[in-house]
Amino acid sequence: MFETLDGYCERLDASFWSEPVNAVTNLAFLIAAYLMWRRTRGDTLAGALCLILAMIGLGSFAFHTFAQVWAAIADVAPILAYILLYFYAANRHYLGFRLWPAIGITALFIPYAALTVPLFSQLTWLSDSAGYVPVPILIAAYAVILRNKAPETARGLAIGAAILVLSITLRTIDEPLCGQLPLGTHFLWHILNGVMLGWMIEVYHRHRLAGTRARG
Repeated sequence: MFETLDGYCERLDASFWSEPVNAVTNLAFLIAAYLMWRRTRGDTLAGALCLILAMIGLGSFAFHTFAQVWAAIADVAPILAYILLYFYAANRHYLGFRLWPAIGITALFIPYAALTVPLFSQLTWLSDSAGYVPVPILIAAYAVILRNKAPETARGLAIGAAILVLSITLRTIDEPLCGQLPLGTHFLWHILNGVMLGWMIEVYHRHRLAGTRARG
C-alpha cells in the first residue's frame, strides 16, 4: 500500500512536491464542485455529485503528492463513484426509469467496463488511459438516445463527451511527449476534467429544471 508510484512526466523523484503543477491543478475539481454545489443547492442527487467531485480533487491531490498505492486508490475510487452515480441519474431522470430498474441498468456499467477496457488496452498507445475510454462512448450513446426526446440534454452530453475525449488524449500523451514537454500534459487532464465533470452536473441540473417547468 505504501509502494511509491511514478507514472507522470512531471515527477522526477519520490518527494511530496515532485509534481507541483499536477498537484495544484486539482483545484479545478474543488472549484467546479463548489460552484455547482451553490448552483444546484436543494437537489440531493446533484449535491452528492458535487461532494464526490470534491473527493476526486482531494484523492487526485493525494496521489500526485504522496504517489503511493493507497493514494492511487483514493484517486480512482471517487471517479468510479461519480460515474456510477451519474449514470444512475441519467437512467432515472433522462430515460425515466423507476428506482430499481435504474439501479439495475447502472450496475451494468461494471460488466460493460470489464468487457471493453481489455479491448481498448490492446491499443498500446492508450496505455493506462484505456480504462477511461468506455466512458465518453457511453455518454455519447445517451446523447444519441436522447436526441429527439431531450435535444438540449443530448447536446450537453455530447459536449461533455467531446471534452472528455480531449482530456483523455492529453492524459495519454503525457509520457510520450515528456522529452519535448518536461512539464507533461497531465495537468491539463485535471483542468479539463474539472470543467467536464462540473458541466455534466450542469447538464443534469438544466434537465431537471426543464422538467419542472414542463410540469408547471
